[in-house]
Amino acid sequence: MFLELDGLGPHYSQLTRAVKSAILNGVLVAGARLPPTRVLAEELGLSRITVLTAYEQLRAEGYIVGRVGSGSYVSTSRVEPMPPQQVSARSIAPLTRYAKRARQLADWSIATRHGGRRLDMQYGRPQVNPTLGTVWGRELAWAATHTRLEYVDNQGLPALREQICDYVARRRGIRTSPDRVLIVSGTQQAITLTSRVLLDEGDEVALEEPHYFSAWQQFGAHGASLLSIPTDRDGLICNALPAQAPRLVMVTPSHQFPAGPALSLSRRQELLRYARSKNCWILEDDYDGELRYDAMPLPALRSLDDDDRVIYVGTFSKVMFGALRLGYMVLPEALCGDFINAKYLCDRGCPAIEQAALAHFIEDGGFDRHLRHMTRELGARRRELLARLRQYAGARVQVTDAQAGMHVTVWLPDYDHAQVDALIADARERGLGLYSIAPHYREAPAVPGLILGYCGLSKAQLHEAMQLFGECLDAVDAAAQECLPKRRRLA
Repeated sequence: MFLELDGLGPHYSQLTRAVKSAILNGVLVAGARLPPTRVLAEELGLSRITVLTAYEQLRAEGYIVGRVGSGSYVSTSRVEPMPPQQVSARSIAPLTRYAKRARQLADWSIATRHGGRRLDMQYGRPQVNPTLGTVWGRELAWAATHTRLEYVDNQGLPALREQICDYVARRRGIRTSPDRVLIVSGTQQAITLTSRVLLDEGDEVALEEPHYFSAWQQFGAHGASLLSIPTDRDGLICNALPAQAPRLVMVTPSHQFPAGPALSLSRRQELLRYARSKNCWILEDDYDGELRYDAMPLPALRSLDDDDRVIYVGTFSKVMFGALRLGYMVLPEALCGDFINAKYLCDRGCPAIEQAALAHFIEDGGFDRHLRHMTRELGARRRELLARLRQYAGARVQVTDAQAGMHVTVWLPDYDHAQVDALIADARERGLGLYSIAPHYREAPAVPGLILGYCGLSKAQLHEAMQLFGECLDAVDAAAQECLPKRRRLA
């Protein structure tokens, strides 16, 4: 008889549960004879004492009965098989308005869209530094012996908050104090906490167009009314902000995501004046502000904020590795208490050992060394990508050259959206993962585009990827030429 033990607890308990399950699920019907204890012990590799003990327990609970000289049988008087259950995630109506809104969200996740492709140009994925794993292992080992094994302050480990204050002053021009810093588990949680602290259902949030689609989803799930504000080569068009101010404006000023431009100084000043005069808040997502290849990183919008209206969000997941899941917020003084309360209610704080390891890594200079290495390497990869785009795609594409970040935005003005969809499908068949910019728009843009992430591929792989990209463009061009005579005949 086949019985699968679950591996939890003593063998007799596992066998007792397995036989019960077989009876309740109808595998062993009422009146069925059970194997002799010696036979079942041999089949399962157990001692006979173990099987005897399990049988005794089953008899005591009324699942089986013993017949002298005949053996053990499934009881006919007590046990009824359980009807099979139909389990469905959508079997009931959503129980809250939040659950209903969350169910309606489109699945725009990118992590597995081209899973298994040899050349995946996924954006937002940090560069993998082969030496960082070893270094981080040493930092974790150090932190494990130097961290108190108790609940950490839910605002974050003081040592890490102090290091972040020093870091953002040096790299982003932000002057702040540890009591204004909140440690979070990445940008996603920062957006969630902002929604909980600032927004009631129906409150308005202004987002750049195009935008970070996960932010759109999170604010929408919390019931916010979402406004799309257009962008151009100078970033957010502040004149397009409504006269009746929203509760919150979210921007990516150092490197607009995903289109690329930085918010100009005049626009930054205009946005800060707007927030002051309209009494609204600004959420600054500085997701990759450290990564610039033409000059020093631009100062953060927060560094210009004299009225304490900007909520600044930084992350270590993008510049180190995604599994780290640590970020931080620099908060306006008036909101500190509310955000700390919201963090406490969410998860009571981020893991202390990882925070201690990161604080030591920054203090010891390892983080700055890693950033310098990463910037040099990504700059070389970016130059390779742009060179091969020119070589294999030529004038068929237009590149937004932002001199920053971990991706390049490529526009295809001579193609329509259907052709670009066919291009992406063809590339996938050839082992190349390409990503459309369309999910980051509320409505599809007039000109289709692609977001090409280059962190996950070496220079040699980027060369090969762009060669394949050029071949896919050739295939789309050839298909368009074949359609021309048919169109003329139909005309």
